[in-house]
Amino acid sequence: MKRILTAMTTALSLIGAPLMAETITQNSPKSVSATMDALQAAVEGAGATVFARVNHGAGAASVEMELTDAELLIFGNPRLGTPAMQADIHAGLQLPLRVLVYAGDNGTVVAYESVETLFDGLDVPLDAEFAQRMTGALAMLTGKAIAE
Repeated sequence: MKRILTAMTTALSLIGAPLMAETITQNSPKSVSATMDALQAAVEGAGATVFARVNHGAGAASVEMELTDAELLIFGNPRLGTPAMQADIHAGLQLPLRVLVYAGDNGTVVAYESVETLFDGLDVPLDAEFAQRMTGALAMLTGKAIAE
């Protein structure tokens, strides 16, 4: 009986468990700062707005702590973000888009969450044109950032 209860408890906990977030990563042959410079240039060249470039490593150093070289770019385009928020205002908790560039164990890594992960649990149609364009934009922009 104890085994059955344990199995049922485990099964029920898995049913309610959230899906694992899909983080898309790519390796860059460049340094963190050079990759981030290329990403920022690609974003601006595509007509999107850069809202912030956060240097996490410098932030850590400012309080005398160590952190691997890491920068975050926060950017967006209201032509894509607005329809997502019109579908579900809570999409605003996930937008603008963010890409992290950091020094990994084997070189520079570019990372971002998939659009499916960003809008998981929201009433945002993932098959909508704006969602597909976000997916394409993230892939294209990060591709430009890592290109030699």
